[in-house]
Amino acid sequence: MPRIRLALAQINPTLGDFSGNSDRIVSFARAAADAGADIVVFPEMAVSGYPIEDLATRPEFLRRCRETVNHLAQRLDTEDLGHLPVLVGFPDGPFSPLPAVGVNAPTAIAKNSAAILHGGQVAAETVKHHLPNYGVFDEFRNFISEDSLLVARVAGADLAVVICEDLWHDSGPVSRVSEAGASALIVINASPFERDKDDVRLPLVQRRATQHKVPVAYVNAVGGQDDLVFDGDSVVVSAEGTVVSRAPQFREHLLVLDLDCPQKTPTASTTTPGVHRALISEATAATRPNVSALVTTPPSDEQQIWEALVLGLHDYVEKNHFPSIILGLSGGIDSSVVAAISVDALGADRCFGVSMPSRYSSSHSRSDADDLAERLGMHYQVEPIIDLVSPFETQLGLSGVAAENIQARARGMILMALSNQHGHLVLTTGNKSELAVGYSTIYGDAVGGFNPIKDVPKTLVWGLARWRNAYARAQGLTPPIPENAITKPPSAELRPDQTDQDSLPPYDVLDAILDAYIDQRLDIPEIVSRGFDRALVERIVGLVDRAEWKRRQAAIGPKISGMAFGRDRRLPITFVHERS
Repeated sequence: MPRIRLALAQINPTLGDFSGNSDRIVSFARAAADAGADIVVFPEMAVSGYPIEDLATRPEFLRRCRETVNHLAQRLDTEDLGHLPVLVGFPDGPFSPLPAVGVNAPTAIAKNSAAILHGGQVAAETVKHHLPNYGVFDEFRNFISEDSLLVARVAGADLAVVICEDLWHDSGPVSRVSEAGASALIVINASPFERDKDDVRLPLVQRRATQHKVPVAYVNAVGGQDDLVFDGDSVVVSAEGTVVSRAPQFREHLLVLDLDCPQKTPTASTTTPGVHRALISEATAATRPNVSALVTTPPSDEQQIWEALVLGLHDYVEKNHFPSIILGLSGGIDSSVVAAISVDALGADRCFGVSMPSRYSSSHSRSDADDLAERLGMHYQVEPIIDLVSPFETQLGLSGVAAENIQARARGMILMALSNQHGHLVLTTGNKSELAVGYSTIYGDAVGGFNPIKDVPKTLVWGLARWRNAYARAQGLTPPIPENAITKPPSAELRPDQTDQDSLPPYDVLDAILDAYIDQRLDIPEIVSRGFDRALVERIVGLVDRAEWKRRQAAIGPKISGMAFGRDRRLPITFVHERS
């Protein structure tokens, strides 16, 4: 039975940074070689970053990708790494568009590809077959599909290679693993994080292993790309479906292990249609001590979400070269959680908070904001808005909601002015529940370029705050979020004695209705059948539908759910909402 030393390189590429990504690949390849690996495997689109979206329609971008792959093969050889097979994902092209038949998009000129680099050359290639066209994915729009399974002989083991979505389908390349006599299945991925996604991802990997009676190695990208976060969590399971090695989440890591690959006899001819074979390297007689395989236990649900939000913000700031962030500190739970996420992501010295009290701001809101800034050690200033708001109210005769909203817009003006003056990225702090029902002021508290809690319901915001404080206590540190910010009734404080529940139901009720309508896509009768008052459900659904125009203008933020506003949920703004 061949035993190979496998290295899975869970890396964080930057989209379009061909030189930086190449440097990262070479660095990890060198570490894999030093560890005695027989092959090192990188994620889907590691050369370019992912998703490339409509960059796939630009011939020059695709040519740069192919040139980078060719140059990378030569560079690895020049740097004495040519003996090590390096499997990398990349977008290939440009190709001539194919007719609109079968699974091929009619205008696509790119292929979602993988290549094995060895001996200074591209020794083997394969192309993704199943192109996801749901949720955040638009691959059918941008890629040409092919239906072939690559089986590469590496160190005497026949390794089948598939790309991400191909693992999820019974048809296509993965269906040929057994008949091709593969002794292991290698899957390269750029699979975004979602809460509880591992409840389906790991069982799928285990099912493929037991189905084909081969070990499966699943390597995933890590890092933030706009509103997506890739969690890594690369894993290797045995032919019996047992987890034998697992990488940590939300950070780069080289996972190295010795893997027994059962020698298989193909059940069909070695020239089976749909199977492409490549000889990379035969087994050697060298013996070596076994390496101890790392098996990481995933953290709690709250910690995974917190780390996803931290990584998403960190990479958005770093990859777009913002020097710092700024946000309004109201003393409330949302801005407190965003501030804590920001300091965890960037360090206190790059985080700037501004308290902007109005005539309606309570004393505890001001003191809670002061306390938060002190606990976090971030930069902090106080800019009252009373003298800014009064001229608008007087000149325009504002009252009611108009007078409330001018306060929020004055705060937005202050944050944007400081952003322009100092180069800060403005963070907005509206949670998913508020965005759902339009409980925000456009060009006011909604102002900003990034929203770390955009996909976090209000009840989960509280849960994350409690978890982060408990985590700090467990380490003997001061909890970052004032307890009063967690326990006091939430309020926008735009009029006397205002609370959110003046116009919204309790957040546990609201979030349950929103989850049913938005995430589960249930209609009103189905939601009512779960025990909710029909009039309340109709009112909440109406608020959600009418707020689509606000959400269309909202800042992006990390996706953590299966139905995030933006890429996942796309609805018309102009629409007659007839109800049954």
